[in-house]
Amino acid sequence: MSPREPGRDEQGRPIVAELGRAETPQETADRKAAASAKRRTNQTAVNLGIATVVSLLAAIAIVFTVGLVGGESRIQPVDYRAETANAQSSFDGTLVVPELPQGWWANRVLIDRTADVASWRIGFVTPDEQYVALIQTLEANPSWLDGQVKGASPGATVSLGGVDWTIYDRRDADDPGNVAYALVTESGASTIVLAGTADDAEFEELARAVAEELP
Repeated sequence: MSPREPGRDEQGRPIVAELGRAETPQETADRKAAASAKRRTNQTAVNLGIATVVSLLAAIAIVFTVGLVGGESRIQPVDYRAETANAQSSFDGTLVVPELPQGWWANRVLIDRTADVASWRIGFVTPDEQYVALIQTLEANPSWLDGQVKGASPGATVSLGGVDWTIYDRRDADDPGNVAYALVTESGASTIVLAGTADDAEFEELARAVAEELP
């Protein structure tokens, strides 16, 4: 008969120190089940931690993307003068570059092509954080103008800065969007539209600034 190995019983099974003997089949099964349950618990905790970190990083990214910083606009100002100078070569007539009233700034500039009409657009933010777009084209037609004022009918004419402007008022519409009010004038071959959400006083400010630049 072979001598018994240290740490094993007569049948060669490992002796468990806590028990002073080998495990029974049921004890072995219970131990393995407990170990498996512990591993699952630990893995769940790890997965939860990873998910929490990912969610936190996503939230931080959203905050920076949306720009929730001290209530300031998340859109950065653009140099509308320089951009207009760059765009000038795309138009036969002179593009208007108004001297902005105090507290105004530009947040968007682009060449737009709507209804086969090329126009130059500058988006302005007012001191009250409303929006007014300055749109100028040398190719205006009734369909294009109707699109700029969102189907509004022409109203009264008002003189601002020595220039006659036609009013297009949509403020009573269920959803006026970004074109709640508009002022339109013509200067030579150019048609100029001011359209946005500002109040009358801010529209009049910009209209006078534009008028000063017209021939």
